[in-house]
Amino acid sequence: MWNQTAVAELLGTRYPLLQAAIGKAAGPELAAAVSEAGGLGTIAAAHLSADRLREAVRAVRARTGRTFAVHLHIAPPPEEPDPARFDEFRRFLLPAYRELGLGEPVTLEAARAEAKRLAARAEEQLAAVDEERVPVLSFSRGILDNRWIDQLKRNGTLLIGTATTVSEGAHLEHQGIDLVVGQGSEAAGERGTFLGSPEQAAVGTMALTPLLADTLHVPVVASGGVMDGRGIAAALLLGAGGVQLGSAFLACPESRATRRVRDIVLASMEESTVLSRAYRGRPERVVRNRFVVEGAAWENLLPPEPFAELLTRPIREAALEQERAEYMAVRTGQASRLLQSEQPAAAVVERLVRETGEAIARLRDR
Repeated sequence: MWNQTAVAELLGTRYPLLQAAIGKAAGPELAAAVSEAGGLGTIAAAHLSADRLREAVRAVRARTGRTFAVHLHIAPPPEEPDPARFDEFRRFLLPAYRELGLGEPVTLEAARAEAKRLAARAEEQLAAVDEERVPVLSFSRGILDNRWIDQLKRNGTLLIGTATTVSEGAHLEHQGIDLVVGQGSEAAGERGTFLGSPEQAAVGTMALTPLLADTLHVPVVASGGVMDGRGIAAALLLGAGGVQLGSAFLACPESRATRRVRDIVLASMEESTVLSRAYRGRPERVVRNRFVVEGAAWENLLPPEPFAELLTRPIREAALEQERAEYMAVRTGQASRLLQSEQPAAAVVERLVRETGEAIARLRDR
């Protein structure tokens, strides 16, 4: 059977299908529904405090006894921004702040304090994952400290790292990470690049998957641009032991995506998305809008991580609340045109499994 892969065996799931952490849309409801259907559901927890992370974990466990994952961002230590550059970026954002009825952008002093708080929160999040004995931790954007790798694995947590190049995959394997997600450039959301330039690491899924599979000894999960059984079958034939899908679950009723976000994603096409630094200072695949287009002019002025994100956060939050699409950071992959109607997560998993079997059968019959 096609679903009996090293990834499914390691995770203890019926199918080697992983639901990606699609921002705040991926809450406990979606994670539990995907896991209950036989995949690996994932809580997007990067934005959660340690206490809210614990609540989310317990909410999943109240809904299912199956394996699930928590996803976190492992950001590098914050760099000190150039004050003049920071202030210039603030000035660029002022028109958007005023149009959305916001106050003044955060000051550099306040942003420094918030950056320190976020660094401390990352440690608290990892401690919560460990204390709750979360079955699987996936992470992206950085390198998990060896002490946390040892601690989490000692308590039985499987670790999934994100790589955008072979060198990143090899680094994760060397650290002792159990599974490597190869994030192709087609994928929605933030790039997981942590070694070298993100621009040079924009490798497509079809190229990255066999390269990782041929190089690594740990199982590889393909991610990016996969929306149906044909894509899953192709990834498996290229050497992946599993596939991670995000946008495919975005319109599910269990998703926390707003009505406006769902409508934008359902209407998007392959030309609709771009890799942009405008919102966070690091490349992410989002739907092109006014903010993204105008942001291309200030990308060379962006302060280092996480300061750009701190300055644009009020814009993103207000735009979501006010349903102002021209400012909303809507993440979706390049194959979003293949997104079907708003099916429950269990129905999506069932359809993906059926389509994958049919695609593999067609290949055998040729």
